[in-house]
Amino acid sequence: MTIVPRPRAPFHTPTPPFAGRRWASRVYPGDLAQAAWVREDLRADLFRLEGLSRDLSDTVVLCASEMFANSCDHSRSGEEGGRVIRTLSMPTATTLHLAIVDDGARTDTPTRPRIPHQRTEQEWEEAERGRGLLIIEHLATSWGTRPVVDFPFCAGLGTAVWAEFTLTPTAPAATAGAGR
Repeated sequence: MTIVPRPRAPFHTPTPPFAGRRWASRVYPGDLAQAAWVREDLRADLFRLEGLSRDLSDTVVLCASEMFANSCDHSRSGEEGGRVIRTLSMPTATTLHLAIVDDGARTDTPTRPRIPHQRTEQEWEEAERGRGLLIIEHLATSWGTRPVVDFPFCAGLGTAVWAEFTLTPTAPAATAGAGR
């Protein structure tokens, strides 16, 4: 029995980007072992977007993986029965919006997603963790967090960590026999 998931063959023909495009939301158990499925499902969804460069696709997948891991590590999503929701949409024809929604703050360590700015250079060099949001900050066009429900009495019900990426047109594929 293999523990590595089989890659799924894409079953849709890619279509051009357009404003208002939405992919179906996906729900995963809040277990780090599910990260491979999160990446594979996202790759399959991104395959449906015509003209998306391989580099940008890999960047979006890396950011989603970091966001998913943070949700499992720092929220109730990582507890028994926890879950994580992934959304993907296009608010404009050139912007890809990715969000990971967790189950809310843990009662033992209630924290909000943030980059740890208080570290010294030596602490950064020795740190084994805490670089995920820093990676996202450098790779995404913009990113942030927001509560799932924006009412004071609903605080702690969940946090959405989102990142946006700007699509750049890819060069058309060279045709066979061109330049002969």
